[in-house]
Amino acid sequence: MKLILSLVFFLTSFSCAYANDLGQAAEKSFSFKQLLKSISEPDLKNLNFSFPEAKAEENFVLRGDERYFITVLASTKEERTRLMELGLDIQEVEGNKVSGIAHAKTVTLLSQKGYVIVEKITFSGYAKEFLKDFPIADSAYHNYAEMVEVLQAITAKNSDIASLYSIGKSLEEREIWTLRINTDAKENEKSDKPGAVFIGDHHAREHISVEVPLLHAVWLLENRNKPEIKNYIETLDIYIIPMLNPDGAEYDIEGGKYKWHRKNTRKNPDGNIGVDLNRNYAFRWGGAGASHSTYSDTYCGPSAFSEPETQVAKKFFESHDNLKTYISYHSYSELVLYPWGGVYEPVENEKDRKAFIAMAKEMADITGYTAKQSSELYAATGDATDWTYAERGVFSFTFELSPSRWGSGGFYPGVSILEKTVKDNIAAANYLLSVTDDPYKTIK
Repeated sequence: MKLILSLVFFLTSFSCAYANDLGQAAEKSFSFKQLLKSISEPDLKNLNFSFPEAKAEENFVLRGDERYFITVLASTKEERTRLMELGLDIQEVEGNKVSGIAHAKTVTLLSQKGYVIVEKITFSGYAKEFLKDFPIADSAYHNYAEMVEVLQAITAKNSDIASLYSIGKSLEEREIWTLRINTDAKENEKSDKPGAVFIGDHHAREHISVEVPLLHAVWLLENRNKPEIKNYIETLDIYIIPMLNPDGAEYDIEGGKYKWHRKNTRKNPDGNIGVDLNRNYAFRWGGAGASHSTYSDTYCGPSAFSEPETQVAKKFFESHDNLKTYISYHSYSELVLYPWGGVYEPVENEKDRKAFIAMAKEMADITGYTAKQSSELYAATGDATDWTYAERGVFSFTFELSPSRWGSGGFYPGVSILEKTVKDNIAAANYLLSVTDDPYKTIK
C-alpha cells in the first residue's frame, strides 16, 4: 500500500477531488483499536514489497553522506548553545557530554575551536544501526497519503462535528491538512470557544510525531460520547495538524530507506537542502542556538518565516484569536518543554510562569517524561513555542516523544514503542484539553 498509493489526486483541484475522496473514505474503517493493533502486530506477510538482496554497502542510502553522529564534551547550557550555533544538532544531554548530528564541516570546526569529540560515528559507513527499511519494518507508520486517508475516513464518519481542510501548501505544493473538531463551526469559520491545537512533524525524520496527533484525532472521535470527551467537544475548538512538513517527511522515506532528514526540502543557493522549520519563526529569529550554515540540520533560513510551511503556521495562529493551548510534537528524549527556549531567563509573567510549570509537571507525570524550561538544555531561537506564546499568548509546549536515547532507537525506534507512546500522550493531550478553557485554574 505504501508504495502504490499515489499523491496525484492531492495535487488536483480541491473542490472536486476532495469531495470524491471523502465519499470513498466513508466506506473505510480506521478504528483506534484497529490502528493500535497494526502498530503492535504489523502484518508483514501480506505486504507486496520486494527489495533486491544486496550487501549493506550496496544498499545503504547514506553512503557518501557528510554527517556524523558525535559526542562532545560540554557541561553548561552556554557551551551547548554555542555548539548549536556552530551547527551541531544536539539530541542528547547527559552530564558533561552532548550527542547529536553534525556535518563534516562542523566536526572540523569544532576540532579547530578546541572542543573534545569523544565519539564519532560516520553516516557514510556501513554501520548496521543506520540501515533501516521503510515501510516494511515500520509499516504501521503513516506516510502522507495514508495519513490523509485516515483523516478523511474519520471526518466522513463524524461530519456533524469534524471538518477536514487545508490551511495552506508546502514548498512542493502538498496540502497541509487540518482536522477541526467543533460542534458549531466548520473549517475556517470563526469560533468563540477556547481553542487547542496539536501539531506534528516540524521535523521530517520524527515520524512518531505524526502518529501521536493522528491517533489522538481517531481516539477523540471514537470516544465522542464519553462524558468527559463530549464536554471537550461541546465546549472547545480543537485543531489537529499531524504533518506540518509533508515534503520533508516524504523525502525522508523516499526509496524505502530513511535519510535522517530533519528540514524541509528547500534547495538553497549552494545546493544544500532544507531549512529547519523550528528555527524559522520570527521571535528572536537567528539568535542564540541557531545555525546560519545551510549544511547544518538546524539552519534557520535566510530570514524569519522564509518558508511556506512556517508561513502557513503563522497565518493559522494569527487568524485564530481563540487559541489558548498548543503542543508541538517532536522526537526524541521524553521531555515536556515550555518557554523560554531562546533565552535562559524564565518567563517574566509570574502567573504565566507558574501555570506553565504546573501544566508541564502534570503532563510529565502522565507520560513519565521530564518537565523543564527549554533553555535549560540549550538556547534555541526561532522556535514555534516561543513565538506562539510571545506573539499570540498561547500556552505552548514542546513534547520530545519517546524513546529517551539514541541507543533505544532515536528517530527510528520501530513499532514496538508506538502503542505506549500513543496512549500516554493521548492522556497528556486530554489533560491539556481539560485546562484549555482556563489554563490559570492549574494554579488556583
